[in-house]
Amino acid sequence: MIYLELFLVFFLVGLFTIGGGYAMIPMLQEQIVGRGWLEAEDLLNVFAISESTPGPFAVNTATFVGYDLGGVLGSAVATIGVVLPSFIIILIIARFIYNFLEYKSIRTGFETVKVIVVGLIFAVVLELILKNVFGDGFDLKSFDFVAFGIMVSVFFLKLVFKKLSAIKIIIISGILGLIFYGIFPL
Repeated sequence: MIYLELFLVFFLVGLFTIGGGYAMIPMLQEQIVGRGWLEAEDLLNVFAISESTPGPFAVNTATFVGYDLGGVLGSAVATIGVVLPSFIIILIIARFIYNFLEYKSIRTGFETVKVIVVGLIFAVVLELILKNVFGDGFDLKSFDFVAFGIMVSVFFLKLVFKKLSAIKIIIISGILGLIFYGIFPL
């Protein structure tokens, strides 16, 4: 039964997400945490690992979650589920793409969807930042200034050095975390 659920959840996520792997984050969080498959913090760890391993983010996430819930078969089923909708849609669109792009309303629709996807990604990122900086409560006593400082530093590093890869950013963040939480805890 878990295999069918994995396939359907990841198929629907792949079908209804426009904008790439990161655009899937809100829906993945809703489906995976909402079903009790993973805790929010564990899913955040899956996202971090998925970003730092080679391959598309959505495929890596499906593979890791599928493996966690159903072993090798679960990872295969979830991965096929997340990839299949895109494959089918691309085959259909490739047949008719030039006819669609002639219409201004279609082009405008695609532009609108891009803006909506950015808003959804921002909402999840903000939620993750608040959870990591404040923990479960939103008061100044639980504010983690070190985590906030590391996040802001990494944010500005990426803004200044646009070609800095995600792997290097994760390594830099890990080193900063090790220094401030392990070697010189504040």
